[in-house]
Amino acid sequence: QVQLVESGGGLVQPGGSLRLSCAASGFTFSNYVMRWHRQAPGKERELVARITPTGGYTNYADSVKGRFTISRDNAKNTVYLQMNSLKPEDTAVYYCNAAFSFRDYWGQGTQVTVSS
Repeated sequence: QVQLVESGGGLVQPGGSLRLSCAASGFTFSNYVMRWHRQAPGKERELVARITPTGGYTNYADSVKGRFTISRDNAKNTVYLQMNSLKPEDTAVYYCNAAFSFRDYWGQGTQVTVSS
């Protein structure tokens, strides 16, 4: 059974940091491109960051470049999103996504709220 379980969300003040984790099971994690997406209330889901199967290449939405870092540990079947210098506009539900060939898996999401 395929599972992607996000954790690490919560309430943080502007300028603060959070580290999201996404634990994968039920598929060969090291074959998959991993992505983090987010969806704010009333807005479309957007791609935040992407990492290739070996972790050798990453890319980011312009809105998070220089503040967020995606990484992965294939030995632990886990992908991370380190979020620094958080802003209120980063408030959203963050989703983990795994993609390979025609396969596309999603987690349930974790809420991140940036507010004073």
